Amino acid sequence: MADTSKQQRPTPRKAPRQARSVETVRAIVEAAARILEQAGLAGFTTNAVAERAGVSIGSLYQYFPGKEALIGALIVRETSRLIADWEAALAATSGRDALAGLVAAAVAHQLRRPALARLLDVEEGRLPFDAETRHVTCRLVSILRGVLERPDIPVQPDLDLAAGDVLAIIKGMVDAAGERGEQDRAMLSSRVCRAVYGYLDNTN
Repeated sequence: MADTSKQQRPTPRKAPRQARSVETVRAIVEAAARILEQAGLAGFTTNAVAERAGVSIGSLYQYFPGKEALIGALIVRETSRLIADWEAALAATSGRDALAGLVAAAVAHQLRRPALARLLDVEEGRLPFDAETRHVTCRLVSILRGVLERPDIPVQPDLDLAAGDVLAIIKGMVDAAGERGEQDRAMLSSRVCRAVYGYLDNTN
């Protein structure tokens, strides 16, 4: 087995600048998502992605050096969408309502494309994040930490630790529900909120 302790997920070769290039990259990344959903990692090849996207393999390699970079781009895309939903939830006036919004967004994110979400969850842990992936992940923790500072949330002895724990609770429960094939978003959100509030309310 290869030693991955010092490896890092490859990054895209270059960022698209013109509208046509942006659309090409968008099509490639979405094609990668659909291949992963339908064929899993076993059927995930750069040739398959290029064919699905309707581009030449040379065009794909202009932007992505290989499969790892494509998966990294997918992780960034999907996490960035979750960040946008979490930032929208910050408009809630109370900390508990904001937390409920974060949970609802996480549930919707996981269950919208569950097969893709589960696969990316596994891939996130397989190789260290590149800088862009780390940035979007850290943003989730930062948003959560800000919500936990609101006055209606019990004061936590260690705010950073509490933010990490709450994120783990949300992620763990939502991921497990996705693996079981759950579809009832409201019920799952309610269960996750109970777990999160129970943790935050027990500060002893």
